[in-house]
Amino acid sequence: MKINVICIGRLKERYWQEAVAEYSKRLSKYCDLEITELKEARLPDKASEAQEAAVKEEEGRNILKHIKEGSYVITLEIKGRSLTSENLADRLESLQVEGKSHITLIIGGSLGLSEDVSRRADFKLSFSAMTFPHQMMRVILLEQIYRAFKIMKNETYHK
Repeated sequence: MKINVICIGRLKERYWQEAVAEYSKRLSKYCDLEITELKEARLPDKASEAQEAAVKEEEGRNILKHIKEGSYVITLEIKGRSLTSENLADRLESLQVEGKSHITLIIGGSLGLSEDVSRRADFKLSFSAMTFPHQMMRVILLEQIYRAFKIMKNETYHK
């Protein structure tokens, strides 16, 4: 299975980089993982709603350009559907059975996702009704994908 995580922004802090590197290494046993970091659109200080909307649209166009044709797209959205770790494992396993071998997961920038990106989603996933920094969300997402593979393979993993 090929998994591509598309995210807005680079990881600047070393501790986030190390966490992502660790989960990427762990995931290499189960899937072909690619992380696509896209540049954050420039947002002026004290931006108007129109300027914020323009930034979301710009980032959205960039995200859409990086989704590979035929990929099953999962967006991370506050208003998405919540799953348990077991449910996520079941969903990934079902996608494999259905022959969907390329999965794209999308983490938006600080303003969220554009409507166009949200509409492109095959599934909208919510980790919480709370908002998290996108750097932290990347680590949480990779950990949950790793946990899902451990569940699918009936391998032990801490609870």
